[in-house]
Parts: sequence; C-alpha cells; structure tokens
Amino acid sequence: MRQTTKRRGLLALAALVPGTAMAQGLTPEQRAEVVQILRDSLRQDPSILRDALSSLELAEETERAAAQTRAIASRAEALFRDPNDAVKGNPQGRVTIVEFFDARCGYCKQLHPTMEQLIQRERDVRVVMKDLPILGPNSVLASRALIAAQRQNQYGALYDALMRLREEPTEPVLRREAERLRLDWARLRRDMEDPATTARIERNLELARALGIQGTPALVAGTTLIPGAVDLATLQRLTAAQRS
Repeated sequence: MRQTTKRRGLLALAALVPGTAMAQGLTPEQRAEVVQILRDSLRQDPSILRDALSSLELAEETERAAAQTRAIASRAEALFRDPNDAVKGNPQGRVTIVEFFDARCGYCKQLHPTMEQLIQRERDVRVVMKDLPILGPNSVLASRALIAAQRQNQYGALYDALMRLREEPTEPVLRREAERLRLDWARLRRDMEDPATTARIERNLELARALGIQGTPALVAGTTLIPGAVDLATLQRLTAAQRS
C-alpha cells in the first residue's frame, strides 16, 4: 500500500513539473485532479516529497557533470596545450593536470606541498598553471607578477614563494620576493602592465566561467574537474586513471 501511494504521488508530482510533456498536456480540470492526488498522497506518505527532491537534485547534478565534461572536451586545446602557460613538473609528461589557482587563496597554499609531492614521486606528470585572480586587487597584482616573471624564466620560483607567503602580496612584498629571486624588478614591473599579460588573465577567467569553476583551487585531469584542495592519494588516483 505504501509503495502504491508513493508511486502515485511521484507520478502526480512529475505531471506538474514545468517543461515536461505531461505538464504541457494537462487541461485545467486534469491539473486540479493531479493536485488533489498529490495532496492526498503527501498526507499519507510525506516521504514522497523528500524522494522527489532527491531525484531532482541527482538529475541536476548528473546534467551539470555531463555539461562540464562537454565543456572540458570542447576546450581541451586551451586547457591542456596553450603554449603560453607555465608548466611545473615534467614539460613532456604523459599525464597532465591543470591547476586553476589564486595566489592569495588559502586552500591553494594548502594544496601546494601536496602537488610538490606528486611531482617528486611521479616523474611523468606535467602541471599546467592557470592564474585565476578572483580574490581582489592583490590577487590580480600577484598574477601579473607571475606572468611577467615567466618572461625571465622564474614563474615556478616566484609561484613557490607566493604559495609560502603568509602576508598580502602587495607591490612592495612582490618586489622584495622578486629581488630575492634575482629578478629584474624594473623589467618585471613593465611586463606586468603589458596588454598580453591582461589578455592571458582574461582568457583564464573566461575558461573558468565556461567550465563552471566557482572557486580556487580547481583541478582538471582528463575529463574530470575537481574543486578544492585534495590529498595526495586522490591526485595519484587521477594520474593512474589517465595512464590507463
């Protein structure tokens, strides 16, 4: 009896969902009858609504994942093979992970030593770095400094320094860190304002929007997008999946 009530209730709820063929084909009288069936069913078994909402959430999550997979596939060139991007690990590695990060992001800083462990343990991994400054003006300033440092072959060194930094990456702090790494600050400061630097940041922001990335860090491996900092075991599973 309970299963029959639940089935009737779910069918009635499905009939009322906008955009479905059932909903579009109902007359006002039929719709009123369906509403009454639903009310009766909910009184007899309130769990119907919970199950229906769970099913809708699962369907939405499945569609979001499918859309994300399609977005990754359609933008594979920009994601994995942009020659302008900085790369950590093995530049010729057969396994690629793309890391979207913000230099001010605490979770990115938390992920940093874990990624370093992965690179040290798995010599066939290349990590493509995508600056995604979403946490304010100092984030943008730090991204500009990193991209400019790449022209002096010091992107990785400055990135490591900023990930270990426990203060705001203001211009004086960036200058101090750059000079500590023996970068030419005057040249770096000019390159930070180069239109090509701005264009690269804008491309990364557009790419993140297209993939539905809502925060940092975000990793892309194969056709999978992983939001947030993860542990070494998760990273190793991702690399193993790509090898197979």
